[in-house]
Amino acid sequence: MSQPYVGEIRAFGFTRTPTGWFPCDGRLLSIADYQTLYTLLGTTFGGDGITTFGIPDLKGRRPIHWGTLPGGSTYVLGQKSGTEEVTLITQQIPAHNHTMVAVAGASTAITPGPTLFPGTIGGTDTLYLPDAAGTTVVAMDTEAVGLTGGSQPHENCAPTLTVSICISAFGIFPSQN
Repeated sequence: MSQPYVGEIRAFGFTRTPTGWFPCDGRLLSIADYQTLYTLLGTTFGGDGITTFGIPDLKGRRPIHWGTLPGGSTYVLGQKSGTEEVTLITQQIPAHNHTMVAVAGASTAITPGPTLFPGTIGGTDTLYLPDAAGTTVVAMDTEAVGLTGGSQPHENCAPTLTVSICISAFGIFPSQN
């Protein structure tokens, strides 16, 4: 393996962490023991900056390059974003229909129930009739339309392939352009 840059991050297809590297697991390191790596990272990924500093935590995360996206969102080095789960709200759900619960056949009931569908008030109009004369319209029973969903979050993750991602603590110090 060629000499890495200090702070270089690589993916490995094995479970061992190579000598001179650390898994990108967010751990804190001693500034005194890893001064060169601290010079590059500072406290971008955690630590108190006096005795400790953090390395990136890429567990369950995908790295993205820092900067401003064409849409205007700006990402700074070390910033975490996104969420593992999301619960959709009504405005995010496509238009759809629900199953109607009804009993086929005539009814003499004048109050809506879980299986009572509209009574005829003349012509093609059908509404719930709370009185025998059919002069007052009321809302359908809440059980007349099938319940859909459960407000449970769903996974918000693209397909992944797990590998070992490590950061080099030693190597060539990267010069600036």
